[in-house]
Amino acid sequence: MTVHLRPRPLADRAVREFKMFIDGQHVSGSDGRTMDRVGPAHGVVVSRYHVASTKDADRAIAAARRAFDEGDWPRRTAADRARVLLRAAEIIEARADEIALLDTLESGKPISQAKGEIAGSVDIWRYAAALARDLHGESYNTLGDGTLGVVLREAIGVVSIITPWNFPFLIVSQKLPFALAAGCTCVVKPSELTSGSTLLLGEILTQAGLPAGAVNIIAGTGAEAGAPLTSHPDVDMVSFTGSTGIGKLTMSNAAATLKKVSLELGGKNPQVVFPDADLEAFVDAAVFGAYFNAGECCNAGSRLILHADIADEVVARIAELSRQVRVGDPLDPTTKVGAIISTAHLDKIASYVDGATRAGATVYVGGGPLDLGAGQFMAPTILTGVLPDMAVAREEVFGPVLSVLTFGTTEEAINIANAIDYGLSASVWSRDIDTCLAIGRRVRAGTVWVNTFMDGASELPFGGYRQSGLGRELGRHAVEDYTETKTLNLHIGARTNWWVPRT
Repeated sequence: MTVHLRPRPLADRAVREFKMFIDGQHVSGSDGRTMDRVGPAHGVVVSRYHVASTKDADRAIAAARRAFDEGDWPRRTAADRARVLLRAAEIIEARADEIALLDTLESGKPISQAKGEIAGSVDIWRYAAALARDLHGESYNTLGDGTLGVVLREAIGVVSIITPWNFPFLIVSQKLPFALAAGCTCVVKPSELTSGSTLLLGEILTQAGLPAGAVNIIAGTGAEAGAPLTSHPDVDMVSFTGSTGIGKLTMSNAAATLKKVSLELGGKNPQVVFPDADLEAFVDAAVFGAYFNAGECCNAGSRLILHADIADEVVARIAELSRQVRVGDPLDPTTKVGAIISTAHLDKIASYVDGATRAGATVYVGGGPLDLGAGQFMAPTILTGVLPDMAVAREEVFGPVLSVLTFGTTEEAINIANAIDYGLSASVWSRDIDTCLAIGRRVRAGTVWVNTFMDGASELPFGGYRQSGLGRELGRHAVEDYTETKTLNLHIGARTNWWVPRT
């Protein structure tokens, strides 16, 4: 039986209020509006944000533009920029518990998980600082005695960064420090559901020594605050993480001024399991991959593609472990699955389960919402009898729902894995390296894990194929994504005239 932990009351906790951060100042919106965030686990207001109108978004962009064109941040040495990023990492680490609590209250994720995400974010900021000092161009002294070629990398300019609600601090940390390392200035808009920890960054970056205007942070809806960041002519690049649908809209908005666009979007990620796999290790990874962050994760291992010879045994073992997962109060350090972000999203998840059963799938475990007295929660769910053409097997549910499909041959497994619009990540489980390489090389995904799932490191690039996005985050080239390449073609000595007049 799944362990349910009823959320504890938060009546004694004061609502924390956050202003926007524009041109080095904490400011209210031009029209004075605020937005309350009701925590998804406890059902009470946990944060209040001052929200931006289109006018405020324009103010933030103008501040970033001035800071880039007239300020010193793009012209500082890489060593100086690295020092600021390292100082920011130190402050984030010192305030980790405070940031993790904000993310937990606003998103519903377990507090133990949130603390792990902040620790990972600190590592990313330090890695970005190291890359700042490694950013370099090229030279060509092989073009003849009369030519020297020099290739420069220059900061692209003003970058709009738009982040989602599922990993509020971690995802902004996968973008912002690399843009700053390159010398860019930025406008950041977090999700209106989880803006607190990102708004806190303004204070942290000021303390770290970042100059006014280099980073500006606004809160508000996508329509009012987000859309101007994708279309404004003074923005040079947009980095967006979110749904594929909004990613397409972002790309369309940016096309009018041909901005550079980096998109990290949805996924429907397969785990392909062969009979010779270490099933004990896989079962744990399957439960983790399906239910981590309540399944609200673009990397969720939401499709199990099991060899038919082991499918019944594996599903039974996964179900047994699923029933032991602790669901409920995210402030309890033993909780593994917290709240669903909103009632609307909970309804969406439940509708996918209902649609799957109507199409012929079977609910093996879970199947519906949980009433824990407060907030919104979904039972960890396993669906069997799922066919590749069902919506639950092709579309991103973004909840703790595991779809089980079966295969007979390696070729069939590869075809099932690739038979969707996404290509973010995948995994293969086998003791046979030939089998692992066959899957790893032929499955169209940006990351393929071998005998593990959802491991990561700051050094490893992250991003997807097809409708999972454009570009890569993290890795040694992450800073380069926020640069333009410039060629300096230097002529040496006298130049021969093209036009030689007749004598």
